[in-house]
Amino acid sequence: MKAAFALLSMIGTLLPGAVAAAESAAADLIREGIPEAPAALKERLRQYQNTRAARFAGFTIAGDEILILTRFGQTDQVHLVAEPMGARQQLTFFDEPIADAVPSPNDSAVLAFLKDVGGAEDYQVFVFDRRTGESRMVSDGAGRKTWPMWSPDGKRLAWSTTLEAGLHGITILDLDANARPQTVFRGTGSWFPIAWSPSGTSLLLYHFMAFDDSEIHLLDPKSGALREINPSVEPVGYGRVAFAADGHSLYLVTDQSSQALTLFLYDIASGAKRRLTEQAPWDVEYVAASPAGSSYAFVVNHEGRSQLHLRRTEDNAELPVPPLPPGVISDLAFSPGGGRLALTLNASDSPGDVWMLNLGSDPLEWQRWTASEVGGLNREGFVAPEFFRYPTFDMEDGETRMIPAFLYRPEGDGPHPVVISIHGGPSYQARPTFSPEYQFWARELGAAVIVPNVRGSTGFGKVYQQLDDQRRREDSVKDIGALLDWIAERPDLDEERVVVHGSSYGGYMVLAALVHFGKRLAGGVDIVGISNFVTFLESTAEYRRGVRRPEYGDERDPDMRAFLGAISPLNRADEIRVPLLIVQGLNDPRVPASEAEQILDAVRKHGVDAWYLAARDEGHGFRKKANVDSMIEAVALFMQTVFD
Repeated sequence: MKAAFALLSMIGTLLPGAVAAAESAAADLIREGIPEAPAALKERLRQYQNTRAARFAGFTIAGDEILILTRFGQTDQVHLVAEPMGARQQLTFFDEPIADAVPSPNDSAVLAFLKDVGGAEDYQVFVFDRRTGESRMVSDGAGRKTWPMWSPDGKRLAWSTTLEAGLHGITILDLDANARPQTVFRGTGSWFPIAWSPSGTSLLLYHFMAFDDSEIHLLDPKSGALREINPSVEPVGYGRVAFAADGHSLYLVTDQSSQALTLFLYDIASGAKRRLTEQAPWDVEYVAASPAGSSYAFVVNHEGRSQLHLRRTEDNAELPVPPLPPGVISDLAFSPGGGRLALTLNASDSPGDVWMLNLGSDPLEWQRWTASEVGGLNREGFVAPEFFRYPTFDMEDGETRMIPAFLYRPEGDGPHPVVISIHGGPSYQARPTFSPEYQFWARELGAAVIVPNVRGSTGFGKVYQQLDDQRRREDSVKDIGALLDWIAERPDLDEERVVVHGSSYGGYMVLAALVHFGKRLAGGVDIVGISNFVTFLESTAEYRRGVRRPEYGDERDPDMRAFLGAISPLNRADEIRVPLLIVQGLNDPRVPASEAEQILDAVRKHGVDAWYLAARDEGHGFRKKANVDSMIEAVALFMQTVFD
């Protein structure tokens, strides 16, 4: 930061607002043991730090304008785009990022959005009116609000809220009546509104207990009556759910009687359901129904990449869709009139942009609505990830189990240093999306980046997702040991220069790998990671404990508590002997900062060279550009130091 300020002083042309932002970021960061980055490294990083993405947030009423979330300053804000590749008109201007935005279905000037303070994730609901330029908080300011959902007539707004003693509530605000929000439902565990019925008389709720155990319910907001959809004695996992246009049936994504999330059409009155997608090992991730009911669209996750399908409702016939660039699709939605299908596409050479399928054209054609910047870098030079599988320690159906992964291969014959980047979750999946860090490590540091989907990851079947539950936790760590064996057999990879990197649960995996395989690793980068499962479960936000215990185990049980303590890296910190970088947001409600602080103190007592970067205005990961830039720089410097 000192070098940056000196340079800015010499230039003398920086805008006052930018100076204030830089000074604020410096004040909010804690840096311990991190050397000043060389000027050459900072300069090489600059373009990678100036990439940005756009995410589709919704259509306005006529369907000819869209809202997106993107960043032009320090944080993601709401922007309006009126035409394909049109200018992005910024609507909100806050120091804190906007987490979600939902346009009103009956007033193009109105939208609802979520915003927290300092990354604490205590989101509140705001309503913004473009006519006045004013935002007002419509929630009560207490607890955590999520999943804002407009009624079809735009007169009511529903959301989920955390209540006392581990309860969740569903709150509805009648905007026309100028009334106070009313909590119409209370339930134990995690409850979220996912869709209003087309008539606006009922609300579909998602009850989440665990990733493989959830329920769908239909709520009558007036009476409070609750009815379970597709009741099951056995635990069932659900994905996306959408009302059909007639309101009498649902597009229901579930893993019931299947290894993968499969799409069904469910009749609400009779409870009968009809399979719409063939039984396959790949999850259906998104589903959307056209307003007129003539067609529906869904997205399949095939080995991490997305496949879009469009079908005619009448006979379930597949409609030809022109191909998109390979990547990962999210935010699937039909326009209010049904003439367009919008989505966000993230690819290895594109950080995320909005694409639109014009359903009235013959043949169908795609329009790209945004083209987000990549810092002036040549997109053709980006490294495309290669999907592969490597053998691990156990068997599956009589054969060696294979672990799916992606490889970002640098130019040249090597031997290349290696970064193993482990995703969080653990019920999550590494996808071939754009990462400025992966690109920098591969292109500028010459490192091979390997991103494994160790057991416990989603996207490869229900059994695979459950292979790391509770007492099988360290089996996923063994998958990293098997990857080190695979690396050692490759002449193009340098087994002496391997760094493990991960966030959240991936941070635990980093620490565990350093404990178990420290002699085979050159260093580790732990970002908001768990260091002790017992202290984590006791201190994570109350609303999260009930959904974490089925995955990790219940620390209140003496036997499980002893097991969790035995596998926690904090209790084996003396076995970590290689350099370590720890990154933490001090307002983190998921993995509290105490998890980082205790492992930092423990490894330093044993003489480990441990760098520490913490932000006072961040939570579970960094979201503000100045902080993200500092983190990217610290990680790059750490890897460069270790590799050299």
